[in-house]
Amino acid sequence: METFEQTLVLIKPDGLKKSLTGNILTKLSESKLEIAGAKVIRVSKALAEEHYYELKDKPFFEELLTYIQGKLHGEHYERVLALVYTGEDAIKRVRQIAGATNPEDADPTTIRGAYGRITTKGVYENVIHASSNPEEAEREIKLWFEPQEIVYDLYPKEEKVLNNVKKLVWK
Repeated sequence: METFEQTLVLIKPDGLKKSLTGNILTKLSESKLEIAGAKVIRVSKALAEEHYYELKDKPFFEELLTYIQGKLHGEHYERVLALVYTGEDAIKRVRQIAGATNPEDADPTTIRGAYGRITTKGVYENVIHASSNPEEAEREIKLWFEPQEIVYDLYPKEEKVLNNVKKLVWK
């Protein structure tokens, strides 16, 4: 039985540095899913820590934070392309195209198999992140995107007036 889902996809800094964005988006288009949100974002340490909070006790946690923040790839690449894909069995379909987390285990026809590598420190530079289940997808989408940045009403939301919030605006 197919299920309508959404999933977060991140094209990580190494994917941007290697100019793989077009190749990755072309591969993802094979899924026949819809893009519901997309943005380029500079990843703060706080966002990186929240994204990878389940791995905080792992010995490679700090290297993982440095990697997702793009600090391994030069100042020009301290960003990711964040996307929300939606459609039937979105999580499974995107993960099949992405391939195994470990690039050495990934089928060479997948994104990670074709473009990923493992650094000498053991960090998987696997160029892409894809949510692994519906709960993770919801948590990650809400972490990376505001409700107004997604063209569909994926999750319940409410309108609030927030006082004394400092915000950058266009001049």
